[in-house]
Amino acid sequence: MFLLDQWKKVLNKLENELTAVNFDLWVNTLTPIQYANDELILMAPSVTAKNQVNQPAILDKITKCVHAEFTPYTFVRVTEAQEYQESIRRQETEIDRIMQETPNLKSKFNKKYTFENFVVGKSNQVVCAAMQSVAEHPSQKFNPLFIYGGVGLGKTHLLHAVGNYLNEHRPDLNVLYVTCEKFTNDYVDSIRNGKEKSNLDFRDKYRSVDVLMIDDIQFISNKMGIQEEFFHTFNDLYQNNKQIIIASDRSPKEMSALEERLRSRFSSGLIQDIQEPDYETKVAILNKKCSQEGYLVDKDVIDFIAQKTGTNIREMEGILSKVVFYASLQNKTHASMEDAHEALKDYGETEKTNLDAEKILNTVCDFFKVTKEDLIGKKKNKEIVEPRQLCIYLINDMLNIPLTAIGAMFGGRDHTTIMHARDKISNQVKVNPHIRTLVNDIRSQLLKY
Repeated sequence: MFLLDQWKKVLNKLENELTAVNFDLWVNTLTPIQYANDELILMAPSVTAKNQVNQPAILDKITKCVHAEFTPYTFVRVTEAQEYQESIRRQETEIDRIMQETPNLKSKFNKKYTFENFVVGKSNQVVCAAMQSVAEHPSQKFNPLFIYGGVGLGKTHLLHAVGNYLNEHRPDLNVLYVTCEKFTNDYVDSIRNGKEKSNLDFRDKYRSVDVLMIDDIQFISNKMGIQEEFFHTFNDLYQNNKQIIIASDRSPKEMSALEERLRSRFSSGLIQDIQEPDYETKVAILNKKCSQEGYLVDKDVIDFIAQKTGTNIREMEGILSKVVFYASLQNKTHASMEDAHEALKDYGETEKTNLDAEKILNTVCDFFKVTKEDLIGKKKNKEIVEPRQLCIYLINDMLNIPLTAIGAMFGGRDHTTIMHARDKISNQVKVNPHIRTLVNDIRSQLLKY
């Protein structure tokens, strides 16, 4: 709790240093994310807030107060959610670089990423089982193993889990994990040096391993020279019965600029996707995070975050941390729904700027394969009533539009009819897994846009 406690002290100082508008509107919405190597990273709720805080008139005063509570050498960096995710990726890339420059790789995997800490649900259980099987029996089960899925679904976690497992149970094996970017840079450097030894060093590094794990392979597309070298690296390892694990954000057949011979190699083993987490899995992930970090959070807050957020697990965990931090600023030991609504009001505003009622209507119609005329019309058959009630619930929940206005959208219905539809779905979300899954799936589609 050191970071939160110190930041609260900084806020107390800043409240007297800044105007009420600048403090309440911009600075008080910042969340401390990380403090390491004399750098304090603060996350703003939006790009606009980040730009405002980065103005010298505000940032200089923040830096001055941070120096008083942390160290005089602390550098203050203000970011926002997307940039923060990129900073995580850069940190992982730096770990990769160190791993490749250090002969003993066993200690360089992220210790937090283990199979025990990976939350298994319907969306990822097959991938997790395949990765565990390969870790327990490298080169004997699935080779190559190709996993793919969207950002923040756990691919990197599983790759590091394999590395940690092998380091513990098979310390005799030489395990190498790299990103596609790192492989590309190493190859370009070997060519740039123009020396035979550089080329030999590169090939020895990648072809002398027992297990090669390469992340973000999709970036190999359109790079013919890199594809050529990776093809030969792949063949050499495969022919020598070495384990190959590849991760991507898309399947081989969706990588249009991939050479056919590489596509064929990737498809010769097991290809498995990580699907988007359902509501139950997101709840389990949030509860696991609370257990690991010692967070005290009311159950309805967990349900609220699971329903409100999309499928990016990193983003979801960051939102949970923000709620807990907001509660700590109020000197509370538990985070309540009141804290969640206050902490996430900016997140909700961001949602609203990307959504409108028309988009929700069209998405629900596409999801249930019904027409807009039927959805807002007078039909009362179950195939129409349920989508209509779900649509009313989502419009009210995601846009906070008054019930009378929603009634006007749905053929001039009375606000009590709209209230009944909203409350019915709201109650069923809590007790009916089928309805909860439908709401979560539609919400996930809307938040992609």
